Amino acid sequence: MAEHAAAETTHVKSGDLVLLDYELWAEAGGKMELIDTTRSEVAQKENFSLSAGFEFGPRPHIIGGDDFPAALETAIAAASVGHEVEKELTPAEAFGERDPKLIELFSMHEIERLPEMRREDAELNIGTVLTIRGRRGRVVSYTAARVRVDFNPPFAGRKIRAKFKVVEAVTEPVAKALALIEITYGRAKDFAATWHEKVLTITVPDRAKFDLAWHAASKSRLIERLRAQLHPKSIHFVEEYVTPTPKETKAEEKGEKASERAAEPAKGDSTDEKKTHAKTSHSAAGTSKS
Repeated sequence: MAEHAAAETTHVKSGDLVLLDYELWAEAGGKMELIDTTRSEVAQKENFSLSAGFEFGPRPHIIGGDDFPAALETAIAAASVGHEVEKELTPAEAFGERDPKLIELFSMHEIERLPEMRREDAELNIGTVLTIRGRRGRVVSYTAARVRVDFNPPFAGRKIRAKFKVVEAVTEPVAKALALIEITYGRAKDFAATWHEKVLTITVPDRAKFDLAWHAASKSRLIERLRAQLHPKSIHFVEEYVTPTPKETKAEEKGEKASERAAEPAKGDSTDEKKTHAKTSHSAAGTSKS
């Protein structure tokens, strides 16, 4: 009986929340190219560029979700905790075969009217990602009048090799809550969570309080995942907005004025001020001698 119970704890299944360590490679020109990893040593060796704020280490993952191709999710669900697994996927099993019909031509006029191209810092280059009529695609070529956009998945038509290890299953309620925040919104380390008598309380950081992405999409998606994973009686979100008291406001104003006055001499004394300062110093020195 004990051996059977121990065996069950070494396996995971679809729907489980785990910490996953992995590296993903895609075939390109007869070579394998690193496309994603949680392993710093692998990224450094391959000179793999990362987005700002990214941190290496096992990532929270819901098995059977849509983060990876279905065939890879099935392989993860069959893995034993702590064991390294290597899996190779054909293009059809991974991101699908490339479809030439998904490469389309648009007028430059239509492209220039897209919201992302109307920003001040917008640039049109090969590889620029655009959302056109609800579909995301990458620019593959352009002229002064026409833009060719590829709506195929980025790694369509390429064989994928995955190395992964389920580090551990996440089961403790607070750890689960923070892991789900990381999956859904990111920056879980800025949040705080408590669990008491099946009531989950999440303290929201300043960054999220004023973030439209949190309010418009992430928060509702997170509630859905928390209910599925934790089955809480209720979920409380705490958002604190502290208003400074009149005394604090006046103290801050006085402090700012004092700082401004203290900073004025640092701008450089005038010639007259330097002379006056020298006379005063000489006079003080003479008085001291007498």
